[in-house]
Amino acid sequence: MDKPLIETTDLCRYFRRGPHEVRAVDRVNLSIAKGEFLALVGSSGSGKSTLLAMLAGLDTPTSGRIEVGSRNLNDLSRRELASYRAHRVGMIFQSFNLISHRTALQNVELALYFNQTPRTERVRRATETLEQLGLGDRLDHRPADLSGGEQQRVAIARALVKKPEMLFADEPTGNLDRENCTQIAAILTDLNRQGITVIMVTHDPDLASSHAQRTVRLVYGQVAGGATR
Repeated sequence: MDKPLIETTDLCRYFRRGPHEVRAVDRVNLSIAKGEFLALVGSSGSGKSTLLAMLAGLDTPTSGRIEVGSRNLNDLSRRELASYRAHRVGMIFQSFNLISHRTALQNVELALYFNQTPRTERVRRATETLEQLGLGDRLDHRPADLSGGEQQRVAIARALVKKPEMLFADEPTGNLDRENCTQIAAILTDLNRQGITVIMVTHDPDLASSHAQRTVRLVYGQVAGGATR
C-alpha cells in the first residue's frame, strides 16, 4: 500500500479561554492519500478549520504529529514551514481575503512574489491562471467590481498560480449563492481530477457527498466517522 501523502497521529490543538481549556482538535488520527478529494464536515466549532490550518502549516499542534510525505511538520523550522506553505500548499478562504486596492491580476501575481519569481513570469502565470478560470476579461477589475463568485475564482487562481501539490479550502462556498457554490465545487473537482490533492472544509454535507471522494465528520474536535462515496 502506498504511504499516505498526509498522516496525523493523536493530533491535538488546545486553547485556553479564561479558566477553561478548549479542545478544538482532540487526538485526531487521519490519513489522506495523494490525489484524494477529502471533505471535512461538521457544525460550527467542531474543529474543522483548526485542523485544516494545522495541515496547511498555518497553526502549530499542542501535541501529536503531522507527517506530509516523509517529513514531520512539527520538526520544521519557521523558514522551512514558510517554504512548505509557499511551494506545496494553496489556500482558499471563505472570505476571499483579496486586497481591495489591487486588481485581480495583481492579487494573483502577489502569490508568486515571495517565491522570488521574476515579475514578467509572475504576470504571465497569473494571467494564464485567471484565463483558465474564465476571468480573462476581469484582469484589471478590483474586488469591489467583481461578483462573489468571481472573487472566489480570483482567490482560487491565487492559490493555483503557485502550482501547489495540495489545495486546502476553508468553507470556499460559505459566502456564495447556490449557483456560484455549485460552480466553485465543480472547479475544485476538476482540479482534483488533474492530480491536486484537495481538502475542503464545509458545513454542507450535501456539497461534500456530491463532490468529495470521502467525507470525514468532526464532532467536538474528534473524528466521528468517515465514508467513501
